[in-house]
Amino acid sequence: GAEGSTLMSYFSKNQIQALKPKITFSTLRDLQCPVLQSNDLPGKPEESCSTEELFEWLGAVLNQVNLDNKSSSFLSTYCCPEPNTVVEKAFLCTITGFIIPEKIIQLLEQLCCYFGEPKLAYWLTLTVHGFADSPVSWRESEHGFHKGGENLYNFVIFRNLDYWLQMAVGAHDDCPP
Repeated sequence: GAEGSTLMSYFSKNQIQALKPKITFSTLRDLQCPVLQSNDLPGKPEESCSTEELFEWLGAVLNQVNLDNKSSSFLSTYCCPEPNTVVEKAFLCTITGFIIPEKIIQLLEQLCCYFGEPKLAYWLTLTVHGFADSPVSWRESEHGFHKGGENLYNFVIFRNLDYWLQMAVGAHDDCPP
């Protein structure tokens, strides 16, 4: 009605346009991946990695950090936690843009369907990273982006449909309920 046309005229007058999320796909070859057990959050030496080790490794993979631990750069070296296994092909899909919660739930459901047919993967992840200056906050506290900006969560979904939920919020933010 009238409200819709007023809103549309505001957007067109101020040259505001809708943007679609950007989707990129890549294949990571011969990727060392941590060995995980769905029922073992702290991990066990020589058997499985902990949730913290996975979270750090995943951050390195998503940021395209070189994982070979060679000292060609003295800024930092990193390698995959032990125990690990080499995966011939890992697929990475990145969606950049404003994505509503319903779409994130839809993505999560589709990822769970992945294990409906026999697959070689033992686990997969869905990471949602908010903008550093996101106006969204947990509870009644203002998001502390001036002091940090951490704002993400990660689902690790296992073949048996068990899952881990990992969250990172800034030191100046409240934890989610």
